[in-house]
Amino acid sequence: MLYPESEHATGLLLLVIGLSFVLSSSLNVYPLSHAMASIRPMVMMMVLIFWLLFQPRYVGVFTAFTIGLIADLLLDTRLGQQAFAGVVLALVVKISSIYVKQLNTVSAWLIATLALIAFQLSLWILQLITQDVFVVQSGLSILMSIISWPLVLLALRRFAR
Repeated sequence: MLYPESEHATGLLLLVIGLSFVLSSSLNVYPLSHAMASIRPMVMMMVLIFWLLFQPRYVGVFTAFTIGLIADLLLDTRLGQQAFAGVVLALVVKISSIYVKQLNTVSAWLIATLALIAFQLSLWILQLITQDVFVVQSGLSILMSIISWPLVLLALRRFAR
């Protein structure tokens, strides 16, 4: 566990946060078959949720907007759609975490589930409004994201507060 009291630990933590986003973005764009791509978890958003929950001092709404813009560019969606949905996700996490007394695995999973659903719903609404498109297959992606959330938690837990 890293303690952000020292300058060295803070720098190392920021490096780990940056590397986790780089790794998750590469997992988001890794080429898969069409059938597998439809059930690909939203790894970048799951990593974003983790850092929003466990390192809110360093990761906030601006980071969510930036990660959303990067996701827009990587996933070839209209610029700003994933960024807006990422901000909605961040706000859901921030507001939900206010009401949680103790953040344990189950409560983190519930907050992540709420945030992922809010992210996908806002993305669907934006795509319906701007493109008149509704991609039903992304429902499988959100289900896989909710199921695989504990893997992200397990991988990054040692860097939590």
